[in-house]
Amino acid sequence: MMTANSDTLIFVYGTLKRGFCRAHNLQGQTFLSTAKTTAEYTMYNCGTYPGLVRNNGDGISIQGELWRVDHRALKLLDEVEGVAENLYQRGPIQLIQPQVTETVEAYFYQRPVNQMPVIGDNWC
Repeated sequence: MMTANSDTLIFVYGTLKRGFCRAHNLQGQTFLSTAKTTAEYTMYNCGTYPGLVRNNGDGISIQGELWRVDHRALKLLDEVEGVAENLYQRGPIQLIQPQVTETVEAYFYQRPVNQMPVIGDNWC
């Protein structure tokens, strides 16, 4: 079990993952492990990046990474993910792996997805 800390736990599932184009935004932060969500989400192909939405009725488990980030990094990630422009909204997400005792957050896509293809469980 991972325990509480003053930093924030972030689940990343797309271009912020290690080896992808925006991974440098997590430089200096702590990679904790690979991670998997509960089966309550759908990931869409938004072109060059994925968009995650809650889908309690017909969702699947999404694969990604769990990171511990400080306040400075969280502010940067909010900018990178377009929170102020309402492209993404940061909110709580449920993981089945690893088990954690504190809140984990992720970036949820805020635009319409009805014309976008569903990706599956892993952005690669």
